[in-house]
Amino acid sequence: MSNVARAVKPSKAGQVNMWVRAARRWAARFPLHAIIITISLLWMTPTVGLLVSSFRPRDAVRSTGWWTVFVNPFDFTQYTLENYVAVLTAQGMGRAFLNSLIIAVPSTLLPLALAALAAYAFAWMEFPGRQTLFAIVVGLLVVPLQMTLIPILRLYNQLGLSGTFLGIWLAHTGYGLPFAVYLLRNFFGALPRELFESAFLDGASWFTAFTRLALPLSVPALASLAIFQFLWVWNDLLVALIYLGGTERVAPLTVRLSTLVNSLGQNWELLTAAAFVSMALPLALFFSLQRYFVRGILAGSVKG
Repeated sequence: MSNVARAVKPSKAGQVNMWVRAARRWAARFPLHAIIITISLLWMTPTVGLLVSSFRPRDAVRSTGWWTVFVNPFDFTQYTLENYVAVLTAQGMGRAFLNSLIIAVPSTLLPLALAALAAYAFAWMEFPGRQTLFAIVVGLLVVPLQMTLIPILRLYNQLGLSGTFLGIWLAHTGYGLPFAVYLLRNFFGALPRELFESAFLDGASWFTAFTRLALPLSVPALASLAIFQFLWVWNDLLVALIYLGGTERVAPLTVRLSTLVNSLGQNWELLTAAAFVSMALPLALFFSLQRYFVRGILAGSVKG
């Protein structure tokens, strides 16, 4: 073996030292990993219980807890799809799913577009009262949503917007704008100033710089915001129930699923399966955009 090969090939003592250092690093990180795993398991426990209960028959759900299935974990005879069949075949379920899409898609795109324009102006355009106006917009985050329900509902009744899709679109847009403006403004403010200065020297307008520079560079933040807004609108029950009512023509999936349980508390076991039925589309959206999620949330967290 040549001298070069001997120099490149690590000795046994060197390999042992590498293993020892790796073991020490693993031992040093083990408490942190153990804490993270424990918290994750505790966080997942309710979801696991919900999932197990969604496959259990009615009598089993009412008589025993979901954790009893682990006594005989391989006894698949106790699992059934009757809860899912009852939910999916319930009257009006298809219309409710379509209504949720009609509500969620515009209620996600509208605040996304308006917040992008406003955040770009707050980040790069100079105008009197910019910081004060931005502080007022962000301050709306602390206003409880419940305080606005009755005044807006009275206004909707006067304008004829109560029970219409337009009314719920405007409501979700208003509720989602403060957080959307805050998130996107931080992201736009962290973009390199040199890019915009070069664009302006080349004769670009503010709108051209927005469409050609700001928006393409802000895909992670826009995707994260779209996930947040879509999940919030899709899972909303209170706002939809107040502004739309419970009529089958406009009621979304959450309102329809809430009616599966009657006034006497019967059929509540169907809600376990209904929860996973309503989660299917949001989960698909989240996993399809998850690579942008962390980058978008951390964007602008250091430089505002």
